[in-house]
Amino acid sequence: MTHGYNSDMKLDHATVVTPELTAVKEFFCQIVGLSDGERPPFAFDGHWLYHDGKAVIHLIKANADHPPSKQSSRIDHIAFRVESNAAWQQLMARLQAAKIDFRAGEIPTTGERQLFVVPVTGVMIEFVTAAV
Repeated sequence: MTHGYNSDMKLDHATVVTPELTAVKEFFCQIVGLSDGERPPFAFDGHWLYHDGKAVIHLIKANADHPPSKQSSRIDHIAFRVESNAAWQQLMARLQAAKIDFRAGEIPTTGERQLFVVPVTGVMIEFVTAAV
């Protein structure tokens, strides 16, 4: 769908708030391939995870000092596109080696493959790639 205007807007990052900060960081670094990098000295715990020199995932530790806002809306999941079949197979191998459960699916009409992973309660990640 086009809106008839030229947008200079791009997605900057996604923020994940979790009580299991270390487990989520390890998932994004070891499975997804992001790297833990420089983060401003905020007054709350967290990590900025980088891809191609850009902080694309901001992790924040959920605690009483940083209460969640209203619960009326939420983001269901974050998706990563995997560009090649070789990279897809490597992802599958990393998930299996780490004994991380996943649910496989297929997008109707396109045949694109999907994996849904819940590394910790409340955090869902989707991986999607082209049809075989």
